[in-house]
Amino acid sequence: MDGVTVVIPCRDEAEALPKVLAAVPGGYRVLVVDNGSTDGTAAVARAAGARVISEPTPGYGAAVQAGIAAAATGVVAVLDGDGSMDPGELPELVGAVTAGADLAVGRRRPVQRGCWPWHARLGNRVIAARLRRRGVPVHDIGAMRVARRDALLALGPLHPRFGYPLELLVRAAAAGWRIVEFDIGYRPRAGGVSKVSGSLRGSARATRDFLAVLS
Repeated sequence: MDGVTVVIPCRDEAEALPKVLAAVPGGYRVLVVDNGSTDGTAAVARAAGARVISEPTPGYGAAVQAGIAAAATGVVAVLDGDGSMDPGELPELVGAVTAGADLAVGRRRPVQRGCWPWHARLGNRVIAARLRRRGVPVHDIGAMRVARRDALLALGPLHPRFGYPLELLVRAAAAGWRIVEFDIGYRPRAGGVSKVSGSLRGSARATRDFLAVLS
């Protein structure tokens, strides 16, 4: 189980995915989890050489957990397939985990004005502040993250929808994990529309899921 698998949960990311896959560091395995796409995401991923599995249960968390379960390496990295984060920044997080950290997460830093809507950024700050009051040393909810696969599986099932990254941080801290945070660049999407900040409905659903985790 040596090596690193990059799990990329996707729903309708065919436009952005080629750029993301091309930027994955050499030597890392790539596993795209197709979560009900209707735009050919799976075919695009396969054409780029990625392994693809399908997760029929809708939800970000369901897709991530399916990818972790299907991975065949000791270390698993997770990031979005929309091109907003650079896979080239993963080695720093992977290095922290191989050096002894239990969970390495990215703190998003916008690289240009307007790529992170103000309401999404504000909500993230509020939630991260609540996490720090609980003793979780982060300033972001961990859109990019790296951990050991067996440790992730040992946490058990987490929130199946947007609340997954938040519950991961809460449960990891409760389990005594050493959590470290690194700055990462945050860019405009390479294509498609955000499932969270791209609509009021998406933002409302994410807020509902976050509150369910924190309640």
